[in-house]
Order: sequence, then C-alpha cells, then structure tokens
Amino acid sequence: MTTVASFNIDYLQYLTPNGELVGDKKPRIATDFDQLKSIYELMVLTRTFDSKAVALQRTGKLGTYASCLGHEAVHIGIGSAMAEEDVFAPMYREYGAQFYRGVKMSEVLNYWGGDERGSHFSGPQHDFPWCVPIATQCTHAAGAALAMKLRGEKRAAVSVVGDGGSSKGDFLEAINAASAFTLPMVLMIVNNQWAISVPRKKQSSGRTLAQKGLAGGLPSIQVDGNDYIAVYTAVKDALKRAYEGKGATVIEAITYRLSDHTTADDASRYRPDDEVENARQFEPIKRMRKYLMNNRQWNEQLENQLLETCKKEVNEAVDEYLSTGNPGVASMFDYMFAEMPHTLAAQKQYALDLEEKSNG
Repeated sequence: MTTVASFNIDYLQYLTPNGELVGDKKPRIATDFDQLKSIYELMVLTRTFDSKAVALQRTGKLGTYASCLGHEAVHIGIGSAMAEEDVFAPMYREYGAQFYRGVKMSEVLNYWGGDERGSHFSGPQHDFPWCVPIATQCTHAAGAALAMKLRGEKRAAVSVVGDGGSSKGDFLEAINAASAFTLPMVLMIVNNQWAISVPRKKQSSGRTLAQKGLAGGLPSIQVDGNDYIAVYTAVKDALKRAYEGKGATVIEAITYRLSDHTTADDASRYRPDDEVENARQFEPIKRMRKYLMNNRQWNEQLENQLLETCKKEVNEAVDEYLSTGNPGVASMFDYMFAEMPHTLAAQKQYALDLEEKSNG
C-alpha cells in the first residue's frame, strides 16, 4: 500500500489565557499597543451592547436576538483584518466585525426589532446583510468572490459559519466552488462547541472541523478563537493569499458560546453549568485585558472610564432605536420585486386598508 497524500492541521495561538505571549515568531500587531487598546475598547463596547440587547428583548422592546457573548475576539479579528473593499457575508451574530466596518448599534437593534431598514446599514454598501438561514451566506460569498476574480479585482470575500453550519451542504458547496475556481475568499468556522443544543462531539467524529477544507483542496488551519492576535494574523494571512490569486483558505476558530443560542433558547436545559463556568476562564476580553495590564498599557482607572463610555454610547444607540418611527406595512411588499406582480399588489392594498382602519 502506498500513501498518495497526507495532511496536517496546524493550531495557531499567540496569547494564552493568562495574557502571556507564546511562540518564537511574534506578529507585528502583538506589540502595536495603540491598535490593541483600540481593539480592546471595541470588544468591551460590543459586550456592553450585547448585554443591553438581551435586556431589551427580555423587557419586550426587541425581538428574538442572537447574542455574541464570548465571540468578541474572533468577530473583531475578522473585521479588523479585512480591507474596506473586501466583502463580508455574515450570519447573524458577528456584530463586532460589523461595528469595526462602520455598522451602527442602532441599526443592529432595528433589524432584531423587526425593522428591515436595519439591513440597510452604514459601512461598506457591498457587504451582505444578516443571514439567518444556516450556511447560505457561504455560497453568497463564493458568488461575490467569483465576480471579483472575473473582474480582475484585488479583493476578497469573507464569510462566517458555525460548527453546526459547517455540516450544511451550502458550506461544502462553497468550499468546492472556491477550490474549483481558485476563488479569493476566506471561510471562517466559528466553533463555539454547540449547534443550538447539539454538542460538537455529536456533530462530527473528525478531530477538527478545519479539515473539511482539506477535502476540497484548500489550505486549512485551526486558531484559538479567544486570542485576537491569532485570529487577526490568520485572517490577514489568508486575505494576502487571496489577493495574490492563490485561492481560498478555511479557518476554524475555537471559542465558546457563553450565552444561550438566541433569546428564544434556554441553554441550561442541555448544557451543564460547570462547563460554562470553566469556559469563562478562557474568554477573550479577560485575556486581552490581562495582556495589556501585563505590559502596563491598561489599568483600573482606564477600565472604569471605558465602561462608563460604553454604557453611554449604548444607551444613546438604544434611544435612537426606540425613537425610530414605524416603517409602515407597505415596506414588506415594496422591495420584493423590481416590478410588483398583481397578486402581491392586491395583498399590499388589503394590508394598507387594514392599517388605515386600525389607525382610524
């Protein structure tokens, strides 16, 4: 018997849970403390926003909401590594990446409040809106990447999928397209250990999820998703490959979902409390704060000032969201077709009549 091929999955980590740098070769960003402090501030702002959004839902002021608690390093690592002209195709909880790219907190609240005007968000207008159907955003990104290649543009598409979503055909089809057409794209698997109530160990017997990319012939790597420096470096390197015409990369980021899957979920029914508490010692914000403090770049006074600033900014965003007027019932009909079919026009008129009666 002859071995025709063999593969390895490398694991990338620079920042330990104790806030210490490891590895012989340190990336430049590891000592760019101005950038790291800015990133840390955004991580804390994102978590403050996330907590407030959950509270809004619990008090009936927001619809079902998908928390990003514990994902701050991987999401902001993605957003900060991308160039503005790159295209981001998110799923439904990558707020940190979107905030970095200019999306407003009030726009996220509008979306989860049931107002589709939230999808017409600030930031790069070529980015895709939130995508609740599982993994379909991956094929959207593949299509965008193909267009970039055909046009000869030095850009890339970046998409995110969860550990559960990596089992969907859409994700595997995106890998195949990226491989077959040498597409400029990055596929990030955010492995937070739970596909709603299904644990990682019941989703696949594979040692890693990154190796799914190997099956399609794509370079694949696993990173510590709670280590911002590792995520940023991996995405930056993958984008460089894409810009140079070398094709796509699959990255698996290991993190943990510290929250319920969404506010419609109760994770305590299927997940042991001690597992969650154990995961908290590895969470990304605590890790980054320790690193900055270890290097005398942060202190308790700055931390308290930041928390007050974040609280103020989030409350202002909430006020903006709550003061947004009703979009009107017609909005659910007006953007479905370039030319509205007569059947939909009749439904629109019926809805408008009902709205007038209820307001009268």
